[in-house]
Amino acid sequence: MNVAVDLEHELDIAEIKAWAALADYKFMMFGYWCAIWVHINRMGGFKKPNPFKPLVDMGRAVNNEKLAQNPLVQRLKFG
Repeated sequence: MNVAVDLEHELDIAEIKAWAALADYKFMMFGYWCAIWVHINRMGGFKKPNPFKPLVDMGRAVNNEKLAQNPLVQRLKFG
């Protein structure tokens, strides 16, 4: 029994389950499986790049755009 191979298999399963949850609009489960993926990646010492980073980058871009368009935020920032 090779623990590293088992962990890498669990890492793959967590990614598959995360994407499946997102595809089914199960956002809390998506977050759960993303967190499991990150935990296994760290604990296993794999140092694989996070496959969810493009979504995080997109979320940041949308958030920044929404904040830039919000008049209340504009007053707080510049007024």
